[in-house]
Amino acid sequence: MSPQQPLISIITPSYNASLFIEHTIASVRKQTFPNWEMVIVDDCSTDDTAEILRRYEKEDERIHVIYLNQNGGAAVARNVALQHARGRFVAFLDSDDCWKPEKLAKQLSFMLTNKYAFTFTGYELVTNEGVLLNKQISAPAEISYDDMLKNTIIGCLTVIIDRKKTGDIQMPNIRTRQDLATWLAILKQGIHAYGLNENLAEYRIGNPSISRNKWKAAKMNWFVYRKLEKLNVLKACWCFSHYAFHAVLKRI
Repeated sequence: MSPQQPLISIITPSYNASLFIEHTIASVRKQTFPNWEMVIVDDCSTDDTAEILRRYEKEDERIHVIYLNQNGGAAVARNVALQHARGRFVAFLDSDDCWKPEKLAKQLSFMLTNKYAFTFTGYELVTNEGVLLNKQISAPAEISYDDMLKNTIIGCLTVIIDRKKTGDIQMPNIRTRQDLATWLAILKQGIHAYGLNENLAEYRIGNPSISRNKWKAAKMNWFVYRKLEKLNVLKACWCFSHYAFHAVLKRI
């Protein structure tokens, strides 16, 4: 690894990801920026994910896999990966999503040039089969804490954080929306998130139970507002109405 280039640690939780994990890893290995490590935490998969990961560990010394003995959920897996990550910069990529080849290079340059602590990018939606849905999610130029309460626009798969500026990161141990809660915790420090409005990632939309998943996400947003951020009912309702509006816009 070049001493002139900062190390980027890629945080990837995996659970029964055998259908997609190879595509995810391939997109990382195709990065034009070479100084990365991929820390994959397998959350006690019951399919052949572990066998696939062992093969890639042998092929590329930049890939490090930790195998959990008990299923704990995405937050637990990400936190284990964060504890083992050696990079100043941490990026997040789930085991069914992909990056464009220039993603790390462009985003790191964007961060270093502007001295940003927290950045994200635009991305596009694809089906389970990898078919483009002709739907791109744009990245606004800047997001504050109050902005994030009303618009959960930041895609986890696009985030890079400079831990030298933010301090160590740990996600709350909740089953979903732990990424939202983490971004809010960072932004609450007065740090802003800055968007690079380029389509640099692909987010896979699962087909089954889409309406149920949206309802679950909405309930967890309310939980984050009331229990974690401790917003009063009026402010929580105000933020939730904006969140719902923007969520609908993202799918149109």
